[in-house]
Amino acid sequence: MHRTESIAVVIPSFKVTRQILDVIAGIGPEVDRIYVVDDKCPDGSGKLVREQCLDPRVTVLEHDANQGVGGAVITGYRAALADGAKVIVKVDGDGQMDTSLIPRFVAPILAGEADYAKGNRFFNLEHIRSMPPVRLFGNAVLSLLTKVSSGYWDLFDPTNGYTAIHADCLRFVPFDKLSRRYFFETDMLFRLNTLGAVVVDVPMDAVYADEVSNLKVSRIVTEFAAKHLRNFCKRLFYNYYLRNMSLASIELPLGLFLICFGTVYGITHWLRSAQHEVVTPAGTVMLAALPVIMGVQLVLAFLAYDIASVPRRPLHKKTSYSRIHA
Repeated sequence: MHRTESIAVVIPSFKVTRQILDVIAGIGPEVDRIYVVDDKCPDGSGKLVREQCLDPRVTVLEHDANQGVGGAVITGYRAALADGAKVIVKVDGDGQMDTSLIPRFVAPILAGEADYAKGNRFFNLEHIRSMPPVRLFGNAVLSLLTKVSSGYWDLFDPTNGYTAIHADCLRFVPFDKLSRRYFFETDMLFRLNTLGAVVVDVPMDAVYADEVSNLKVSRIVTEFAAKHLRNFCKRLFYNYYLRNMSLASIELPLGLFLICFGTVYGITHWLRSAQHEVVTPAGTVMLAALPVIMGVQLVLAFLAYDIASVPRRPLHKKTSYSRIHA
C-alpha cells in the first residue's frame, strides 16, 4: 500500500491478556503507531504488553478507572491525533478481528471516498451462519434501529467495532458527548451523520468461538431503544430544522398529525356508534380514513427524502479545501 499518510491503530484492552500480544504481532508494516489502552484491566494487560512486547510502534496508555470500550477508544483517539496520525483504526484486543484487513479499511479513506469505514459481518450470507442466533437477531434489530436514528440507511452491523476514521473528520467529533460503553459505535454513527461524514461498510467474515455473548435482548428493548429514540429526535432537529429547512421538514410533522387525527377521530366515532348500536355513516368513515392515508403518504415521502440524504461527499475533503483556500 503506497501512501504518505500516518496510520495508527487503537486497541482497547480489558481482560485480553491471552490474545493481545498475538493481535499486536499480526499488525502489518503499513501501520506506524499502535496504542494499547489498558482500561483498568484486572489482569494487567497493559503491564503485560509493556514488559513483553518489543514492537517499537507500541505505546501503552492506562486508565485509573474503568471507562468502558468507548472511553478507552477515545483515549487512544486523542493520543493518535496528538501524534499527527491521519487515519486511525480501531480493533479489539480479543483476536476476533483479522488485522490483515487493515489496508482494506483504510483504502477508501486514503482514496478520498469516505471519512469512516466500519466492518460488516453480514455481507457474505454464507458466512453469517456461524454467528450465534442471539447475536444474529440482536444485530438485525440494532441495525434497523440504527438506520433510523443515525440516518445511514445503507449501513448494516452497527455494533461492529472494527473501524477506521480520518483524523480531519475525527477532530469534529464531540468526544465528551459520546457514549462510553456498548452504545459507543452506534452513537458514533449518529454524531458522524450530524457532521455530514461519509461512512462505508467494509465486508468481513464473522468469527466466533465458544465465548458467551454480552448482547442482551432486554438491553436492546429498553436502554438501546431509548437512546436510539433520543438520537433520532436530535438528528431530526439538527438536520431538518436547525441547520436546514426543506419540504421534508413539513412532511413528517404534518403526516404524523394527520395519522393521529384520523386514528383518534375514527376510534371515537366507532366507539360511539357501537355504544348506540348504529351503523357509522360512510362520510364519517371517509373522514377518518383520508387523513390516515394522506398522513402515511407524507411520512413515506419524508423517509424517501431522508434515505436519499445520506452524506456522499467526504467531510475531510471539504475541510481540506477550506484550509487550502483560507
